[in-house]
Amino acid sequence: HRLDPRAKLVGAFLFVVAISIAQTVPLSLLVLASLLGVALLARIPIGYLLRGLLPSLPVLVVLVVLQLAFRGQADRQGQVLWEWWFLRLTTNSLTWIGVGAIRIVAFIFLASLLTLTTTTTHLTHGMEYLLGPLKRVGFPAHELALVLTIAFRFVPTLVEELDRVAKAQASRLGNIGEKNRWRPDKVVRARLPLIVPLFLSALRRGEDLILAMEARCYVSGARRSRLVQLKAGPADALAVALMAGLVAAVWWLGALS
Repeated sequence: HRLDPRAKLVGAFLFVVAISIAQTVPLSLLVLASLLGVALLARIPIGYLLRGLLPSLPVLVVLVVLQLAFRGQADRQGQVLWEWWFLRLTTNSLTWIGVGAIRIVAFIFLASLLTLTTTTTHLTHGMEYLLGPLKRVGFPAHELALVLTIAFRFVPTLVEELDRVAKAQASRLGNIGEKNRWRPDKVVRARLPLIVPLFLSALRRGEDLILAMEARCYVSGARRSRLVQLKAGPADALAVALMAGLVAAVWWLGALS
C-alpha cells in the first residue's frame, strides 16, 4: 500500500509481460501464485479476490467452448482426448485452455490488486509522471491523466445510477435479468431498458462537468503545479527489481522447456 504508484504501475506492466510470455500451465500457475503472494503481503483476503471472478465466469465458459471448437479442430498434431460434433479436445488445446483461463484470472486479480491498494488520484499522478518524458514529442500526458481520473471517478457514480434505475425498473415489475445469468441473450434483452437512461445520465453529468471546468477557467496544456509530489524510495526499486526477476525467471524456464 505504501509503494510509489509509479512502482506499482511498472510492476503491473511487468506482471502482464510475465503472464503473456508464460506458454505452459506450470509457468502460468507460477505467475498467478506470485500475484496471490503479493495480495497476501498487501493483507487482501484471497476470498475477496475470488468473489471478483463471479461476474466473469460466463466469459470463461464461452472462451473454453471457443477453444474447444476452433483450436481443437485446427490442432492436427496433439493427441485427441475427446471429440463430439464440432468440439474436439486434444492435448495441445487442453494446454491452451488452461493457459488462457489462468491468464484471464491473473489479469482480473491484477486489476483488482492495483485498484485496492492505490487511490485513483495516485494512479493518475503516477501515470502522468511516467508519461511525462513523452511531452517533448507532443504527447498529451496531462490530458490523458485527466481523462483517466474523470473516468475512474465516474465509475462508482454510474454504478450507483445503474442501481437506482434497476430498482426503479424492478419496482415496476420489470425483469432485469438477474435470474438468467447463464443466458446471455436474455440478460442483454432485459438490460436494454437500463442502457438508455444510464447513457442519458452520463451525458448530462458530462455536460455539467464541462460547464464546471469552463467556469474555473481550465485551459488544456497550461503549465500548472502539482499538489501531490511522488517520491520513490529503496522499497520501490526493490519491488520493481523483483518483478523484473519474475519476468526473467519465466522467460528462462520457458526457454528450458
